[in-house]
Amino acid sequence: MISIIIPVFNEEEKLPVLLQHLARVSSGFVSEIIVVDGGSTDATARVCKYQPGVIYLNSPKGRAVQMNTGAKIAKSEILYFLHADSFPPERFDSLIVNEFKKGNKAGCFQMKFDKDHWWLSLMGFFTKFNHISCRGGDQSLFVSRRLFEQLSGFDESYLVYEDNEFIKRLYDLGQFTVIKSWITTSARLYEKLGVWNTQRLFIEIYWKRRFGASAEELYSHYYKRISS
Repeated sequence: MISIIIPVFNEEEKLPVLLQHLARVSSGFVSEIIVVDGGSTDATARVCKYQPGVIYLNSPKGRAVQMNTGAKIAKSEILYFLHADSFPPERFDSLIVNEFKKGNKAGCFQMKFDKDHWWLSLMGFFTKFNHISCRGGDQSLFVSRRLFEQLSGFDESYLVYEDNEFIKRLYDLGQFTVIKSWITTSARLYEKLGVWNTQRLFIEIYWKRRFGASAEELYSHYYKRISS
C-alpha cells in the first residue's frame, strides 16, 4: 500500500482539485493521504476537513521538514511525495506498486507542464531519461520506507532544492527508476516570473549547488530572485 504525502502552503485552490483527481485516478493501493501544512493563512485546512482518507497535519514551514513530518506518521511500505500542483497519471498507484514488485525501490514519473510552450515541452521531454540532471520535485517521488529511513529522509537545512538533494543520494545508491507515464504539473512559477527568468533561476541554483554552495546560499539566491 501507498501513503501519499503532500506538503502545502496556501493551496486552497490547487489542493481540492488534486484530491479529487487522486480519488478519480487511483486504483485501490492508496491507504492514506497526508497533507502537511507549513502554516497556511488561507482556507487550506478547511479544504482537508471533510475529505475522506485525508490526514491533516501542521508543521514548521519548509518542504523538507513538512515531508519528513508526514513520513514519520505514514503507515504504508511505500511513501509517495507529491506537490499540490502536480497531477499523477491514471492508475498511478498500480504503476508504482508494479515497479516496487520489480525491485525498484525509488523513482518518479515522466513530467509535462500544463502550459503550451516549446521550451517547457522540451524540458518535459528530457524527463524520460534516467539521469540525475533530468530530475526535479515536480515529477513526484516514490520511495520505500526502509530506503527513506536508511537515508535519514530529507535534509531539513534545505529550504529549496530539497528534492534534488535527496534524489542525488538515491542515485548514488543506484536506486532510481523513471516510470514511463506522464505526470502533469503546473507552470505557475514560469507564468509568474516568465519562462526564461525561471529557467535561468533553476540553472543558477543547479550550478551553485554543483560548485558547493550551502543550503543557506541556495535559499538566499532563490528568495532574492523571487522577490525581485
